[in-house]
Amino acid sequence: MNDLWRGISDSARQRLTQRDYQAAGVERRIAAAGLEGGQALAAESTLREAGAWIPGVEVFHRVIHAQRQRGMFGEFARQGEGVLGRIGFWPRQWACARMFAGTCKGFHIHPPFVPEGSEPAAWFAKLFPTNREEEDFSRRLYDREQWDVMFCTQGRMEMFLVDERAGLPRRKMRFTIDGDEHRGPNTVGVVIPPGVAHAIRVEGSDDAIMVYGTSTAFDPDFEGRMASDVESASLPPEWADYFG
Repeated sequence: MNDLWRGISDSARQRLTQRDYQAAGVERRIAAAGLEGGQALAAESTLREAGAWIPGVEVFHRVIHAQRQRGMFGEFARQGEGVLGRIGFWPRQWACARMFAGTCKGFHIHPPFVPEGSEPAAWFAKLFPTNREEEDFSRRLYDREQWDVMFCTQGRMEMFLVDERAGLPRRKMRFTIDGDEHRGPNTVGVVIPPGVAHAIRVEGSDDAIMVYGTSTAFDPDFEGRMASDVESASLPPEWADYFG
């Protein structure tokens, strides 16, 4: 490297680093640089076998119908069908949020319900067994804890997930989701369990619109903020000093 870069100053050479362009496995990329939503979904089996998939998280394709000359029609979910039907989750409240280009939300987290007399680690092991065929979705108490299902209807956004549930490995997932106007493999919906911290960052120069359903009605007690200062635009130092 020194021979290659001998035409620049010693101080500059000491600062040089090189990026590794070799393709890492999906189990490393999902927790680091991230994947596209469609890539994460396509590699779900591999990621689960590698222990890189967060238990309870679901990623699923959305159906976007092109309506030529007029626009498009995008479906969210049909009650009793698809992924939400399989896991027995139907939102009690729906909401919509617009995020300006260059902005972020989170990280925030919802508290998982643990029955009295149960240890969190043992309870989560029962809810999310290693063998997925043994999962019993009737054990999930959706009315006692906030589960989210999120969709991006406009723009592009990057989602970050971190499993913070007691007794479970601290897994991380990072992937991008496309809005309806970019219909394709990355137009996906995402189910987020309580106890999994989540954040969203708008990708690109367009605003993003997200629609989300929750298993419980909004309750401030169910929302814990962590690493969320990015949501507050800081004032210039001179303004802050004058404003007090």
